[in-house]
Amino acid sequence: MEYSFCDRVEAGRDLAAKLKHYANRTDVIVLGLPRGGVKVAAEVARELHVPLDVFVVRKLGTPGHPELAMGAIASGGVRVLNANVINALRIPDKVIDAVARDEQRELERREKLYRNGRPPPVLRGRTVILIDDGLATGATMRAAIAALRKLHPARLVMAVPVAAPEICDEFELEVDETLCALTPNPFVAVGFWYRHFPQVTDEEVRNLLQQADAELHEIAAQRGMEH
Repeated sequence: MEYSFCDRVEAGRDLAAKLKHYANRTDVIVLGLPRGGVKVAAEVARELHVPLDVFVVRKLGTPGHPELAMGAIASGGVRVLNANVINALRIPDKVIDAVARDEQRELERREKLYRNGRPPPVLRGRTVILIDDGLATGATMRAAIAALRKLHPARLVMAVPVAAPEICDEFELEVDETLCALTPNPFVAVGFWYRHFPQVTDEEVRNLLQQADAELHEIAAQRGMEH
């Protein structure tokens, strides 16, 4: 069968080519959703010469079927629920709350690990490019967008290498700009459209963020020497 992307790095370069009008702008920041989205986002930030950061969101998995999202939570206390799934499976509030508590602990653990003491970025008045490695249900991305709106960015761009077509369409009303490089039908799954789609580790995420900071400082230093 044919794959659309070799891996997340290639997918990131493909997105960067389509986002080049944001390159070298001081008001732009790229945010990756962990873990896989950070790997795609790192390549976009590198190609555009803009800062990279992480935005932590956790899916609320349905009991017994953890891959099926009944919602998601994000930084800032935001919770987004999938009413269709919850009603269809008759999931009680106390079950939702219990899952959310567990995921909140994991969200806080990851933020502490990934940031390594760095404060969250100031997003007010900036153009935020929010990236994941693909969209299936869109629950995680929806939670991230709801949380980011509370931080008052000037412009919010959602960019993913691959998405289910109907899910991509839904986000056109939620953000200022959408970029879904590929919207196959049938969609199957995100990983289906990558030749290599391994799990990304916490350590990889942390290293990607540190490397991006170092590269940006180097670019700034070179520009300073040129002037």
